[in-house]
Amino acid sequence: MSKKNRVSALHEKEGVSEPETTNKNAVKSIKEKRLTQPSADSLVSDILKGNMTALSRAITLVESTNPEHLKKANDIIQKCLPHANKSVRVGITGVPGVGKSTFIEAFGTYLTNQGKKVAVLAVDPSSTLSKGSILGDKTRMEDLVKNDNAFIRPSPSGTSLGGVARKSRETIILCEAAGFDTILIETVGVGQSETAVHSMVDFFLLLKLAGAGDELQGIKRGIMEMADAIVINKADGDNLKNAKAAKVEFNRALHLYPTKESGWQPKVLLASALMNEGISDVWEVIEAYIKLSKHNHFFDHKRKEQNKFWLLQTIEDRLKSDFYNNALIKKELKLQLQRIENGETTPFVAAEFLLNLKSK
Repeated sequence: MSKKNRVSALHEKEGVSEPETTNKNAVKSIKEKRLTQPSADSLVSDILKGNMTALSRAITLVESTNPEHLKKANDIIQKCLPHANKSVRVGITGVPGVGKSTFIEAFGTYLTNQGKKVAVLAVDPSSTLSKGSILGDKTRMEDLVKNDNAFIRPSPSGTSLGGVARKSRETIILCEAAGFDTILIETVGVGQSETAVHSMVDFFLLLKLAGAGDELQGIKRGIMEMADAIVINKADGDNLKNAKAAKVEFNRALHLYPTKESGWQPKVLLASALMNEGISDVWEVIEAYIKLSKHNHFFDHKRKEQNKFWLLQTIEDRLKSDFYNNALIKKELKLQLQRIENGETTPFVAAEFLLNLKSK
């Protein structure tokens, strides 16, 4: 082949031309609709109708750090608030590998079969290096995600309190307004995520493993004081004997703790999410707790206290954000860090200087 007729490997072929029958005005209209964001009122109207697309869009606004998105999100939340607070909120935690996702899928499926509408807020741990998050809960809960009465929303934990997405509280309100009567919040199961979730749910469920040295660890940690029920998961096959022994140990440990303000005595249950065993027992215990706490008015009292806690937490987060985003602080912080590195000042003196600088 002559050089003249040779075709370069980088030669780009002409694309497929647009058919003459294409309605160019229709194409333009579709593109414009994709770019146009629905108003707050439109989103609220669709959320109240149970529209999952509108709910997802609103949650995205809530999680955004864009000031314009935040303003719009606050408007949506305020309008959804009168339609919220009608669900049972359950926090589910446990060490990585305990089977949280498998348990939640089995539990969520059981609840939807009972006529419940279930929203799962699954918080995925973010990398401290890349800040990225896999958000794989929809993959792990492949059956539940197809359920018309279930909604799964994985969110990156970021650097927020204990790995719980900072906006989880607002997301709960949106899900309740969309008609979900049972909210399941999964934590990353590390650090202080349990404390954060405990402050936003009605019932706190702790998943444990037997035969993995987890019994003593569970008794040592303060997490036991927060748990309203302990479920020993993977209680099947060869592990059933160990699970039964662990149940006895946990029951003994629970009786060492002071009586809860709610008047509730925490329960220890056996379950196998994989074999779908013991799942109904867990819900029966939750229902018994809700009945007791509403009867003695602890249910409403706890939610009011949680609202106060999150008011103070939000103020703290806002002050922290404003401090670090201040242009003068950014400049002086670099200088103070350099001075600490050079041994010219101490962290405490530097902090005092920066705080005084902000107050001027």
